[in-house]
Amino acid sequence: MVRLHTTAFGRRIPAADPPAHSVTDNAVPAWDLSSLYSGPGDPRLDADLAEATERAEKFVSCWRGNIAPGTLSATDLAAALSEREAIEVLGRKPAFYASLCFAADTQDPVAQALLERTRERWAAIDTRLVFLIVELTQMPDDAYDRLVRAPELADARHYLDHVRRRRPHTLSESAEQVITQKNLAGRHAFERLFERLIGSFRFALAVDGETRTLSGEEVLALLSHPDRELRERAYAEYLTRFEDHGLVLTEVFNSLLLDHRLECELRNYTDLAEPTHRDNEITAETVEALMTATERHYHLARRYFTLKEELLGLDRLKQTDIYAPLAEGERRIPFAAARRMTLDALGAFSMTFRELAAEFFERAWIDGVIRPGKAAGASCMVHAPSTNPFIVATYTGTIRDVTTLAHEIGHGIHDRLASRQRYLNFGPPLTLAETASVFAEMVFTHHMLTSDALTTNERRGILCIMIDEIIATVFRQNVLTRFELAAHEARRKAPLTSEQLGDLWWRENKLLYGEAVEMIPAYRWGWSYIPHFIHSRFYCYAYVFGELVALTLYRSHLEQGSAFLPQYIALLEAGGSEAPAHLLARMGLDISDPSVWDQGFHAVRGLIDELEGLRRR
Repeated sequence: MVRLHTTAFGRRIPAADPPAHSVTDNAVPAWDLSSLYSGPGDPRLDADLAEATERAEKFVSCWRGNIAPGTLSATDLAAALSEREAIEVLGRKPAFYASLCFAADTQDPVAQALLERTRERWAAIDTRLVFLIVELTQMPDDAYDRLVRAPELADARHYLDHVRRRRPHTLSESAEQVITQKNLAGRHAFERLFERLIGSFRFALAVDGETRTLSGEEVLALLSHPDRELRERAYAEYLTRFEDHGLVLTEVFNSLLLDHRLECELRNYTDLAEPTHRDNEITAETVEALMTATERHYHLARRYFTLKEELLGLDRLKQTDIYAPLAEGERRIPFAAARRMTLDALGAFSMTFRELAAEFFERAWIDGVIRPGKAAGASCMVHAPSTNPFIVATYTGTIRDVTTLAHEIGHGIHDRLASRQRYLNFGPPLTLAETASVFAEMVFTHHMLTSDALTTNERRGILCIMIDEIIATVFRQNVLTRFELAAHEARRKAPLTSEQLGDLWWRENKLLYGEAVEMIPAYRWGWSYIPHFIHSRFYCYAYVFGELVALTLYRSHLEQGSAFLPQYIALLEAGGSEAPAHLLARMGLDISDPSVWDQGFHAVRGLIDELEGLRRR
């Protein structure tokens, strides 16, 4: 269970390209992974895999064939689950370390080889252990009901119930083993190909009169550059590179769409999104209500686009203008100042949050250095309750980078609080995984807005950044989800051409932008670089869910004051030990009620109203 919270363009816009006088690499931290292993050649990597293999063989000998009959005691089943957890924590740790090395430099052959080797070794171990899930689903109902009520299994009940709900879609042990093995040369191979390909892209662009060679992240960062011509030229160049590799990217996309459909058919899923809904412990009806509510409020996004067009002094807002700064320039923020700003904001909300956040800086759990080959976007990766999270980002020194840092630290705080849970209950589903990060981002932004030192122009700028983030997190992610659903559905009939994918992409974006935003022609390739489509089916609606929940919870915090904090901490400490509906019900949110999402959009409307008020000053 390696959890990866990703932040890529479409979710968050990377910061603008740093000028020569801004933050240097030496001022920005690289992470220290020595708490895991001393390096890719550390003999403990192979030792841990060998021990996990040996324990897995003993586990198979002891428990295989003894779970399904339901005759074992609750004490025995609890012991089996604990050992299974321990094997997974140990056996996945080398691949987790390798994934961090790979994220830091996707072009490093040592990291590439280590990632492939450790994943293959873990897959071999995991293949031997799949019998446990299969036998838990085969256990007679009366035996299961007897066991799951036993006090020895009280802290495993949610996990066990979650497994049992997958019973109609769980295959035989041999079939499950084949799927685990084929993913190495199938889905996971295409994922690695995608990351290595786009990580290899370099772009020669003239910036401020100087031709520079930039990574993809640095090019995307130019979307928040004050120079309008540079923004459009940079993004067109970026998308054209993807078009140049369209044959490979289209094949990767088609193969992953087919892989998912075939597995859904094997598992008797009729709805291709149902596996994601089950993992997220949310109903299809709730997701549809969430997305329909978002589309019902697309007019808010278009209203904001029209307002920003006026604030920027443009006759026509192009899609490459959406994240443009209001001022001619944006001050660069040294990393030390970003640290202080983030800790001050979180400390004003909760000293517990400040102390947890401080660990990321003090213990070198953040990698913000700009380097060629670094994985796209920002992410917070975590392995188990016993290991700390690590944040990877590209820090260039803008306020957007600082809000991204606050966002990822929010993930990390969630992980640290949830570490009180056992491994089975540690990771929340994706729907709740984004709530703490978005909430931390809002805490940071509101803290900035309360400063008496801000000028009206600065306040307008910060409000725009906040609304930009909401647009990217709610409305744009809804577009991404609709596109992904449409692409999967269309792939049922035949492989899709790049032109067909571009048509689907254009159609869904047009529904959001309407006549308020002009899309540049190269944007037909905008679908091709979104990593969520590659790594995690239908991930994107979790951002919509998390943002709207966070907006509503933040409003509760403002209304309730200090009474809110204990409830919120309890929500994060719960990790994945209960379904999102149950946890949020304790916070006063009924996600089965379609109208619950209107509360979040009420907050969005209020921010736009506030910005309009500042426009007149």
